[in-house]
Amino acid sequence: MKNNAIDTAPFTDIFSSTFLLGNVGAPFVIGMAVGYFAKKMVRTALFLIGAAVTLLFVSEYYGIAEISDAQLQNAATAATDVAKSSGDFLIKRLSSITSKGVSGTAGFFAGFKLG
Repeated sequence: MKNNAIDTAPFTDIFSSTFLLGNVGAPFVIGMAVGYFAKKMVRTALFLIGAAVTLLFVSEYYGIAEISDAQLQNAATAATDVAKSSGDFLIKRLSSITSKGVSGTAGFFAGFKLG
């Protein structure tokens, strides 16, 4: 026969408000804020990059500038690499907020989805 007080004691500690707020709630909210901001910044950067590329195409059409496809692809590859390293940095930093790191990372992805 099991002792119910001993069996349920760990669950009451895990689900207490102080534990959840400090280890799950706050890192999740921080991660969500960072993810939301990151998504908005990515969208803004893509808008500005798209405008710049369009201006380059228009200037090429009117003979003001000359653009090769290889240079354009190299610039896009470099920008993609920078975005990947920034994303990896944010995930690594958010996962170090708590001991497990799951809450901050989950908040980041939730915020990125919402943004």
